[in-house]
Amino acid sequence: MSQVLSLWRTATGLPVVGGTVGKRVFSLAFSRKAPYFASIRPRFAEIGPHRAELRIVRRRRVTNHLGTVHAIALCNGLEAAMGALAEATVADDERWIPQGMEVRYTAKAAGDVTCVAETTAADWAGEGPRQVAVTCRGALDDGTTVIEGTIRLWVTPRP
Repeated sequence: MSQVLSLWRTATGLPVVGGTVGKRVFSLAFSRKAPYFASIRPRFAEIGPHRAELRIVRRRRVTNHLGTVHAIALCNGLEAAMGALAEATVADDERWIPQGMEVRYTAKAAGDVTCVAETTAADWAGEGPRQVAVTCRGALDDGTTVIEGTIRLWVTPRP
C-alpha cells in the first residue's frame, strides 16, 4: 500500500482524529509533501484506488480579478486529486509521472469547487511502460461543472 493511502486510512480511521479532523490532518500533510499544493489548501474528502476527491474553498488567495476561482488554481486542484489517486492506485513495483494535461473551462467558478479524479482498473492494466489517462473534473455545489479534463501519466516499472 502506498504511503499516501496508508496515511489517509490512518488519519481518517483514528477514533479521536477521524472524520473531519483526520481529513484536515491528511490534507496538511499532503500539502507539506508537495508544497505547491498548499497554495490552494486542498481539503481531501476521499482517496482510494481509482478515485480521489478534494475541495478548493473560494477565498481571496485563489481568486482572479473577476472574483472567481482562478483557472490555474482549478488546474492545481485537478492535479492534486490526480496525484492522490495515482499514489493510491499505482502498483508497488511501478512509478508514475505526469506527461500532460488537457482542460476545458466550462463555467465561472463562483464558489467552492469539488475536484474529482477517476480511473478504472482497465486504465491501469498492462505491463511495462504505458500511458494512463486520468479523467478529472471540478464542480460547484449546485453540480455545475467549471473545469473538466484529462491528465496523462507515464507509468513505468521502478528501477
